[in-house]
Amino acid sequence: MRALIISDIHANLTALEAVLAESGEFDAVWCLGDLVGYGPNPNECIALVRSLPNLLCIIGNHDAASLDRIDIEAFNPEARTAIRWTQNTLDDGSRAFLKSLPEKIELDKVTLAHGSPRHPVWEYLLDTRTATLNFDFFSTPLCFVGHTHLPVIYSMSASNHMARLSIPDANQLLALPDRAIVNPGSVGQPRDRDPRAAFALFDTEANLLDYRRVAYNFIEVQDRMAAAGLPKRHIQRLAAGW
Repeated sequence: MRALIISDIHANLTALEAVLAESGEFDAVWCLGDLVGYGPNPNECIALVRSLPNLLCIIGNHDAASLDRIDIEAFNPEARTAIRWTQNTLDDGSRAFLKSLPEKIELDKVTLAHGSPRHPVWEYLLDTRTATLNFDFFSTPLCFVGHTHLPVIYSMSASNHMARLSIPDANQLLALPDRAIVNPGSVGQPRDRDPRAAFALFDTEANLLDYRRVAYNFIEVQDRMAAAGLPKRHIQRLAAGW
């Protein structure tokens, strides 16, 4: 099976459309949360994701905050502004879809979470120590996460006491290790100094991961954000991927 793995769309419809156009054929979609937040098109992104074949989707922290499941005071002031705007913009269908999403999904060989397997909605995996601790919180060979907006692979083997970190190059086909936590990066707001939308395609039989990046017209997204009165910093960062 060929699974399209997407995360952290953040209401960026133009980036999502570019990813779907670039990804080619796939059999299923695994969406790792944060469909909304920051960007100007939350309802349209949710509708498009809902239409994708064999969808498995989990809730992210911005999705949860838009439903008042997380106190928005936990976010920085600009993020709070974007969350309030999203709360006022979501339609009933979008809100119902977000409410239906689980925090974690476990398949035969794969676990899906937004932040981490230990704390699925909120925890950031940004270092090898935190990643190492999280390997005790899933039993499948692989765990796919989002949340940091950074493409990365943390791998563990029986001979290692600490997870090893590797950063994949764009458009690189990788044979995944037997035990790993994998982040495909962000569709709608990359933070690795590469403004191109990030995603991955996973061959479940061959255990091969195809990391991809695709350019999109971020200027039109910036224009829509400005028209909506969304924070300037969130608008500016799309151009440089930070």
